[in-house]
Amino acid sequence: MTMGDLVVQVLAQGAQMFFVLLIAPLAVGVVRRVKARLMRRQGAPLLQGYRDLAKLLRKESVVAESASWLFRSAPVLIFALTWVAAALVPSFASGLMFNWAADVVALVALLGAARALLALAGMDVGTSFGGIGSSREMMIATLAEPAMMLIVLTLAIAAGTTRLAGVADFFIAEPFAVRVSLALSLVALIIVALAENARIPVDNPVTHLELTMVHEAMILEYSGRHLALIEAASYLKLVLYLSLLICLFAPFGMAPATAGVGGWALGLLIWTAKLLGGAALLGLWEVSIAKMRVFRLPDFVGIAFVFGFLAILLAFLTRGAVE
Repeated sequence: MTMGDLVVQVLAQGAQMFFVLLIAPLAVGVVRRVKARLMRRQGAPLLQGYRDLAKLLRKESVVAESASWLFRSAPVLIFALTWVAAALVPSFASGLMFNWAADVVALVALLGAARALLALAGMDVGTSFGGIGSSREMMIATLAEPAMMLIVLTLAIAAGTTRLAGVADFFIAEPFAVRVSLALSLVALIIVALAENARIPVDNPVTHLELTMVHEAMILEYSGRHLALIEAASYLKLVLYLSLLICLFAPFGMAPATAGVGGWALGLLIWTAKLLGGAALLGLWEVSIAKMRVFRLPDFVGIAFVFGFLAILLAFLTRGAVE
């Protein structure tokens, strides 16, 4: 690889990190706009997420006297971990410079570390709401994380690698028939994405009802710049799971690493269209279903674990037949 090729690869990887961060508030804006229009309301502008973040960044953070260093540093660490995880998922191109690190185990580890920091920060001040939200978050995580591992390992069995870029390249290059294991993995990953992003029916991100909130309960004590980083991390997490669904189950249009600037630009347009289309479908889903009771959440997230287990079992049993 020449120096010029190295510079181009570095710029392409930097562009992916920049576009993931740039499009995150827009994706959330699409979800909110679709929900509002389907409920016959005007709704906030598509760019309202950018305005909210800019407003919060200009405000001073008010910190409780009982807060420790963890409470102050958690927003920065959560944002950094989530941004790195979102940037590792292949988006408009596969085989970029850092795609070798886009391993499913590393991805789950980054998300798990961010979740643990948020749960600890929720309990740090000592409020009752923070403790309730943290306990519910970890209850959901005990089923969502194993399900996530089973889902992606099922796809890794078919592709022969745990790298997300390798899985995407395999399904782009190899024609495959509809498999029961892939269908189960898709349904399970959608359930995990809803649970991890605190979306309906697991949680309602637009309300602060004490008896039912999960994510919002952990961040009630944050304000100003700290809250801006937490909100930006939640936007990035939504983009991460939408990109993951696109990468694993709809990778068509993804440009190879050697496509050049023209191929990357086309891949970026296709990825953006699929991402915003997924956000619109999420808005349609949230209008069509109601919030689930808290004591039923383990049953709902448990479906993802069961489907993931069945998917990896079928993948093992049919491996020889497929080969």
